[in-house]
Amino acid sequence: MRNIWLDGMMGVIVGDALGCPVQFVGRSEIAGRAEGPVKGMESGGVYHMPEGTWTDDSSMALAALDSIRELGEVDLEDIMTRFVDWYEDGEYTPFGEPFDMGNTCSLAIEKYEREHDPMNCGGTSERSNGNGSLMRIMPACLYAYDRKLPVADAVKTVHEVGGLTHNHLRAKIACGLYYFCVRSILGGVGFLTERLQKGFDEGFAFYERDVANRVELSYYGRLRNLTEFAVVSEDAIKSTGYVVDSLEAAVWSLIRTDSFKDSLLTAVNLGDDADTVGAIAGGLAALYYGYKGIPEDWLAVIQRKDWIEGLCKMES
Repeated sequence: MRNIWLDGMMGVIVGDALGCPVQFVGRSEIAGRAEGPVKGMESGGVYHMPEGTWTDDSSMALAALDSIRELGEVDLEDIMTRFVDWYEDGEYTPFGEPFDMGNTCSLAIEKYEREHDPMNCGGTSERSNGNGSLMRIMPACLYAYDRKLPVADAVKTVHEVGGLTHNHLRAKIACGLYYFCVRSILGGVGFLTERLQKGFDEGFAFYERDVANRVELSYYGRLRNLTEFAVVSEDAIKSTGYVVDSLEAAVWSLIRTDSFKDSLLTAVNLGDDADTVGAIAGGLAALYYGYKGIPEDWLAVIQRKDWIEGLCKMES
């Protein structure tokens, strides 16, 4: 029996670890390295980590996963408490120490420590539209799919989990569109691009029911037609920490390739916020290609791999 938790989570983590060594490196600089573009797991990078090291993206996703799997439900206070455990004590990290924390996530966690209000600790300003909620939203998406939640309830859950740190509607819509992609990949048929297109079609249709969403939804307009988006040049793809750029870069990498390996190499070699673009793309890629589609040599070096797989273990 397929374990979608293992597929999705390991895809996120492998993508994160693959991109970590070239995080903050421009794509032209990556292409011009003596060793050339990324071809597999590497060590080094700005944090000087061994190969297979994952960052805050995976740590926060694993914290949310642990909460959801242990409690059997989404408990926002419990998830935030585990984020605090990561931020303050190094829980859910490769080596017992947090690193690479984004400002918006840090501010939200610190506000929660002061006020203990999970519904109002996430940032709501225009500047709270980084990719720090999208990078860790996979467990909430899998929960909503696995529990067969009605669509409105599923989106509400995903928005609340994303809003713990990034509570602006634009960032929440990114998480919601990601959920529709997860749902379509797992429940759909056809090639990956077809399933993603169906997911975006359903996501746009859902959000357009409320006129209040339409301004923020317009930022995602290039994702309405993936056939057209697939032929957009690399120069027109940004891989920054802005949530719209990150989602676009991840999807663009998926629809121009036909394997987990190629999609992830395309994603991380875009550079800049390479670990997060890799994580976002990796989760969707692994749900389509499966755990067995992830290169064995990449999996072999993932830090704390056995522990991660234990968290994803199928319920008896």
